[in-house]
Amino acid sequence: MSPLASGTAASGAAVSGAAAPAAVPGRNPGRGPARVGSARAHVTVVPDAGPAAGASHPHDAEERTRDRVLNAVLEHGPISAAELGDLLGFTPAAVRRHLDHLSRTGVIEVKRAARAGAGAGRPARRYVLSSQGQSSLGNDYLDIATVALRRLGEAAGPEAVRQFAVERFADMERRYAPEIEQAGPDIAARAQILSEALSRDGFVASAQSIEAKAPLPAALSSVQLCQGHCPIQHLAAQFPVFCDVETEVFSRLVGVDVRRLSTLARGGHVCTTHIPTGRPAAVGTSRPAAPGNPDEVSNHLQERP
Repeated sequence: MSPLASGTAASGAAVSGAAAPAAVPGRNPGRGPARVGSARAHVTVVPDAGPAAGASHPHDAEERTRDRVLNAVLEHGPISAAELGDLLGFTPAAVRRHLDHLSRTGVIEVKRAARAGAGAGRPARRYVLSSQGQSSLGNDYLDIATVALRRLGEAAGPEAVRQFAVERFADMERRYAPEIEQAGPDIAARAQILSEALSRDGFVASAQSIEAKAPLPAALSSVQLCQGHCPIQHLAAQFPVFCDVETEVFSRLVGVDVRRLSTLARGGHVCTTHIPTGRPAAVGTSRPAAPGNPDEVSNHLQERP
């Protein structure tokens, strides 16, 4: 939920993901902050996870490889060790060595999940960023912002906090709308462009089409928009109105009603938004919201995915 920083950081570092993230525990301090951008931008296939050719030091090569594993978990999690190996071109032993290290340092954790189409049996081990890992990727200005918003709510009421969130997300909507409108009425295409725009802003987003299978009607097909990183996760946990307003912006941008299924701020491993694709989008209608209705029911669900 990046727009907050545009109103809180005089340096112009946006909470939309442009702010440089803090270093992740367990990293080599000399290597600088962890990268938050889409893993697709820098994940390339290599034959193994050994030292890179021409590396100045084997430890540096090991750290770079571990960075790639962490970024792949960030973007694609929940993901299994086997899937990571296929994605990165690493051997199973190499992947598990790095996963074990990242688990010991607390930046990733195991999520047990049943595999689609599998029968009874032990759930698969899948890896996701832990709460510690999410927090380590960038919390600039959040403590100050939390105190400021709490004081604002005490002085002017919760609607003032909501209006602040609306104003912050209006910038996101203005920037994204022209690009998304070029996709026309195809909702899946609009969701994909939204995902790409979010990733550029540091949300590590992806859009996956979910096709309805018989006997379900095709009209029940959907896209799941996932965000693997939230720069203001701690803030949104205390002020869920930021998640509500972001969801409303997504709905206007894609042109259909959407539903937030999970959020990082409420303990989810990713922020997941359900976008139905059974009918064309209402194009050319996206515009920043008016002040919210205090009686409006929150769409900020609190389940873990």
